[in-house]
Amino acid sequence: MGRPDGHPGGDGGVTSPKGTLGDGTRLLHTGAPREPLLRTVGPPIQKGSTVLLPNAAALYDETRPTYGRHGLATHEALGEALAALEHATSVSLFPSGIAALSGAMLAVLKAGDDVLVSDAVYKPTRRFCDRVLRRYGVGVAYYAPRASADELMALCSPATRLIVMESPGSLTMEMADTPAIAAAARPRGVLTLMDNTWAAGLYFRPLDHGVDISVQSLTKYVGGHSDTFMGSAAVADPGLAAALDQGILDLGWAVSPEDAYMMLRGLRTLPTRLARHQANALAVAAWLASHPAVGQVLYPALDGASDHELWKRDFVGAAGLFSFVLAGAGEARKDCFLDALRLFGLGFSWGGFESLALDGDPQFGVRKTRPRFSGPLIRLSIGLEDPADLVADLDQALAASA
Repeated sequence: MGRPDGHPGGDGGVTSPKGTLGDGTRLLHTGAPREPLLRTVGPPIQKGSTVLLPNAAALYDETRPTYGRHGLATHEALGEALAALEHATSVSLFPSGIAALSGAMLAVLKAGDDVLVSDAVYKPTRRFCDRVLRRYGVGVAYYAPRASADELMALCSPATRLIVMESPGSLTMEMADTPAIAAAARPRGVLTLMDNTWAAGLYFRPLDHGVDISVQSLTKYVGGHSDTFMGSAAVADPGLAAALDQGILDLGWAVSPEDAYMMLRGLRTLPTRLARHQANALAVAAWLASHPAVGQVLYPALDGASDHELWKRDFVGAAGLFSFVLAGAGEARKDCFLDALRLFGLGFSWGGFESLALDGDPQFGVRKTRPRFSGPLIRLSIGLEDPADLVADLDQALAASA
């Protein structure tokens, strides 16, 4: 019987030189994929370690994938979509956000190089710099998150190869003058890398502002549902693209096709979700700013907040992640506040549909200069709930901890 798509049934035309194939052989070779596949809204989840090549000459053709770990149809579709998002010529995929950050650094650094890193950088990034890069002979120095371009250039040595930025910082929300830093670094031969997870490649595009490598933890806003890990590194320079891909090949990183599909699915709704995150966060942040128990709201998108003018100049929107200071509170009151929350979960991630809260102070011990506030720093990831319900939850928790 023929198949509905017009292909023959049975063993698909595979025959033995001696005639009919044996049962074991037929079971192995029947049902192999055929082209063209039926078209669906999303790409096929193409699974496989072995890639079958069309001829002997293609076996060692390094311009095409020859092994499934290098990425198949699903990975290609995600990479193309992310490149369109980031205004990039190439996007490399990594199995987590920290893998993307560490992989990008390893791709451009070598023993004897120096790297300058924002003191507000994501804790796992700092851990990688201190535990791994230093061990392999890369000099690491941390700079003040709001350092100007001139101040950063003064810190550069002849061995400085890379400046790592995170703007805003994912705990204390300091912003850097990214375009000025990138413009000052390039003539010196110093590369720039920005962790752009907060803006998700949608509300700020580092490559458009002169940054060499834009890194995201896709786990956060692109995935959007707190259930998949992945990272990306986007570049415009072909040489950097080749270095990133070579690093992935040499270190054996791989992204599963199922995870690539999930990230592509999340990417389709990113603008809609991020707009809701922003609207909710602005409503909650404005309410907190008027509360007598709150000493300060750290959210660049909020009118009057630190770095608001810099944010307004460079960004076209804001994420749902920000922090606030619980004025005059001690450890007991801070813990009472967090434990009283009902809608906010207590957790370290962010960017999902659910709202989260955590105490940021324990992470400041590793900073070169410890931030000083009038009380404990609470970080909130504002999700997609009704903002009035989130405000009510914060209100009752603040009352319970008064």
